[in-house]
Amino acid sequence: MALVLVSAVIPWAVYTRYILNSASSWPEPMAVLLTVGITFIGSANCYRQRIHMNMTVGTDLLPPPLRRASLFLSEVLMGVIAIFMVFWGLRLVQTTWDNSVDEFPWLSVGITYLPIVVSGAMMLLFVVERLTIGPPPRDGSDAHVPVE
Repeated sequence: MALVLVSAVIPWAVYTRYILNSASSWPEPMAVLLTVGITFIGSANCYRQRIHMNMTVGTDLLPPPLRRASLFLSEVLMGVIAIFMVFWGLRLVQTTWDNSVDEFPWLSVGITYLPIVVSGAMMLLFVVERLTIGPPPRDGSDAHVPVE
């Protein structure tokens, strides 16, 4: 939904600026806020699908037992990062809740920081998923295998 809104907001900004010669002030900040939300939620999904950027050169050279241990450690560290995002993201939301966005006086700044919390919670769930039942299948045919 946010991507569709961004796709509608940007042409409106171009239309008002170049056709009407009276640029609207709200499309750019709206597009930025929506893009931030897309980025955080999308990053959690990329983590789940293992399509995020990662380096495997070092772990690929390890013997299988150490490779499994490093995968387990990376999942645990990702869980720590997710908990950090949820905890401090909630603190950020609470701290900024009474402030408003300049272009949108009705919108709380705290709401604009909610994607951090939602993304962190999603990542934490995905870490739990990987540690218990394994990563999701890539094409629907792979069985779930937990990280050992």
